[in-house]
Order: sequence, then structure tokens, then C-alpha cells
Amino acid sequence: MKTKLCLLYGGKSAEHQVSLQTAKAVIQALDLEKFDIDPIYINTEGNWIKGPQISGPIEDVKALSFSSGEKITPNALSTLENYSADSKNGYDVVFPLLHGPNGEDGTVQGMLELLDLPYVGNGVLASAAGMDKVIMKNLFEQAGLPQVKYVWFIRSAWENNREASYDRVEKELGYPCFVKPANLGSSVGISKCTNRSELEEAFIYAFQYDRKVIIEEGVVAREFELGVLGNDDPECSVAGEILPKTDFYDYKAKYEDGDTALIIPAEISSAIYQELKTAAIQAFKALDCSGLVRADFFVTDEGKVLINEVNTMPGFTPFSMFPLLWKHSGVEYPVLIERLVKLAVERHEEKQNIKHTF
Repeated sequence: MKTKLCLLYGGKSAEHQVSLQTAKAVIQALDLEKFDIDPIYINTEGNWIKGPQISGPIEDVKALSFSSGEKITPNALSTLENYSADSKNGYDVVFPLLHGPNGEDGTVQGMLELLDLPYVGNGVLASAAGMDKVIMKNLFEQAGLPQVKYVWFIRSAWENNREASYDRVEKELGYPCFVKPANLGSSVGISKCTNRSELEEAFIYAFQYDRKVIIEEGVVAREFELGVLGNDDPECSVAGEILPKTDFYDYKAKYEDGDTALIIPAEISSAIYQELKTAAIQAFKALDCSGLVRADFFVTDEGKVLINEVNTMPGFTPFSMFPLLWKHSGVEYPVLIERLVKLAVERHEEKQNIKHTF
């Protein structure tokens, strides 16, 4: 019997296009002998549009941006009455392929919890904490995970005294530093700053994408990433190293030109790898993650491991690290998708044992 799978993608987010690329790649990898796949596209206005059931690979990502189709409300996910004449049991699993706010941040996950539907990936808490870099780093600090120095500001505080904000960055972090929107991924809105003029421009730029920004100390270090997969007993992939040809691993390098060298497996000692694995699992558990994350690290010339962040819904595009890491760990892409679906079902079944009366 086929698994009834709903793919949610697009979203009201600056990472909308990234989500479309992810959806295309996932559709191409799914076995249509095992899955019946309904695509639901969320456009940039936040409208939910159900497209026709997937019957084969999608060659052009534009085909996933439905301009017409059946507009639905989110609670329609709890039933298949309108979509399938022979089933009224709802979807077996929902796969939210959403990046950034309004999808990766716990909002959609909360809705799926209310609808009591199994879904792939992290729950409400982990998604929300993983989206907000300030909250995430605060939790990492509580867990004792070493990381770079950072400060953060909300827009109103910055607007009330911009000079004081810049002074604090220079005093506590110095240059170079990185200015980032706190609630965004895919390197959108990020700037590297080496002087006051660049810092001022970076604040203005980052505040276009969020009401909160985080500024991180720049360090001379190699960049590594690990994939983490599982629920209560997560496991790690091999480590991969990123060697961007630009100043940092920006949006263009990630999704457009692939102008980055990815070394998988990374050329590191077994001791450093074990330290990375331990920290990745510690971070996974600190945020109470489930399903999957990609954990990102810096390793300094002195061999110090610093966690940068975790991504609770890493991309699945052709240039994405997460599927490449697992491929080099012996888990091919179609198998990876099936494992994620299985983990979603297992987590949902465990929750059914929770008592709600006494």
C-alpha cells in the first residue's frame, strides 16, 4: 500500500525560491511506486494552492509555482475527502520543504500538531529555536557549547541610538564581523564588515529582513558541516568542509553558481571528527530536535571546535550539503527520504501514547 505524502513548499519567505529548488529535488528522488504525492504550493502572499498529484519527475522548477489550482485552507490537510475518492484517512505524512520564516520557524509545525498529522522534521520548539539565531546561541551557551562571540539588537533599539550600537560591536567584537538577520537562513541578508562604514550599511541591509539582527565575531577558521539524522538516538554523517571562493559561503555560492569546493569527507583527524560529532549531537539534543539537522562548525588553526549554528530544515538542492554528506556516509538520497518519513511516523506514534486526561 502506497504512502500518502503531502509536500508543502514555497512559502511567504525570502527563501521562497530555495524551497522550490528543494521541492524539485525531493520529487525527483521519490519512488512513485511507494508514494502518492500531493504538492501544495504556498505562494509569496501566503495562499495555499494544491496542484495535481505528481505523476513523474519535475524538469522545470517553474512548474511547481501554480498560478491556478485548488486554493485550500491549511486545515484541509487533515482530510483527503476532496482529493481521493477511496480514502478519507488524511495524509500519512506531511513533508514541509519550507525554509525560513512562516515554515521552518515552528508556525507550520504547530499547525500540523493541531491537526494531529505526522510530519517530517523538527517540532515546534526546535524549529522556532533553530530559526532564531539569538535564541539558538543562548541555548548553546546554556549547554556549554563553545561558539564565537556575538551581540544582538532589535530594530527599535538600533534606531534609538545607532552610534551606540556600532560602538558596542566594535568594543565587544571588533573587525571583521558578520551581520545577519536573526530569523533567516540561506545566507540571505548577511554582510561581512571590516570597518564602520560597512557595518552601518550591513545593519540597514539586515534589518530589511528581520526586526532582530545578530552580529558575530569573525574568526580565522575552517568551516565544517555534519548531517544529523534520528529522533532520540541521532547519528551523524561524515564531516564535509566548505571552501568558498568568495569571502564567505553566501546565497549565490549555495544556490546559483555552485562556486564552492565541498570536500567530503573532510580531511581532518579522527579526534577532531569525534569532537564535531559529539558537539553536533549535543546541539541536536539541546534544542530537542527530531528528524534531521545540519550542524555547522568552525575549527580554528589551534584545533578549537566552535559551533556556528544548526539548520533544522537544510536544503535538498543539487548543491546542498545535507544529502551529499549522507550519500558519502552510505545513505543514498531516495533512502534518506524514506528514513525521514519513517522517523516522522515513529515520532507521531510515540506522541499518541501521551495521556491527556487524569
